[in-house]
Amino acid sequence: MKVEYHPLKPFIPCDARVLMLGSFPPGHERWSMEFFYPNFQNDMWRIMGLVFYGDKDYFVDGKRFSYDKVVRFCTDKGLAIFDTAVAVRRLRGNASDAFLEIVERTDISALLSEMPLCDTILSTGGKSAGEVAQSLGCAIPAVGSSIQVPCCGRLIHFWRMPSSSRAYPMSLSDKAKIYSRVFTCLPDK
Repeated sequence: MKVEYHPLKPFIPCDARVLMLGSFPPGHERWSMEFFYPNFQNDMWRIMGLVFYGDKDYFVDGKRFSYDKVVRFCTDKGLAIFDTAVAVRRLRGNASDAFLEIVERTDISALLSEMPLCDTILSTGGKSAGEVAQSLGCAIPAVGSSIQVPCCGRLIHFWRMPSSSRAYPMSLSDKAKIYSRVFTCLPDK
C-alpha cells in the first residue's frame, strides 16, 4: 500500500498557547480549503464558530470554509494545529481513523519546543488521543477531560476532545460545549 505524507506544514502562530492535534487529513479531493480540517462535512470550524462567536456558520463561505477567517482566528487565538501522523497508509482508501495505519508519528516534543508558551494539547478524536498519550507516556483522558503531564520542561494539560467528524455520535452543540471547557479554562493572552 502507498505511503501518504502529510500535505501541510504545522501551523504555529508566534505566541501559540494551544496545540490542536488531529490524526491526518482526508484525501485532497475532499478539501474545501488549503488548511487543517478542510472537509466541509467535518464540523471543527462549526464547533469553533459556536464556541467563540455563537454562530456555527461563522467560518462558512458558501460551500466551503473561509481560509482567511480560519487562519486569522487561529493566529489571533494562539491556536497551533497539526496532526499526530506525518505518514500513513489508508487501509480502505478513505479518511476514517479506524482504517488509518500510522507509518511515521509526529514528534510532539519537537513541536512543543517551537512553542515556548504552549501548555495545552487538544487531541481531536480517539486515534489522535492514543498517539498523544503514547508520545507523552501517559494515560488517555476520558472524552471531555484532561490530565497534566510533564513534557519539555513544563506541565502540559492534555485534553481529549470528541471527534469533529459527523460520524462521531454526538450533536454539534454538545461537542461545542465540551470544546468550550478548554477555552474557558485558558488564561487570557
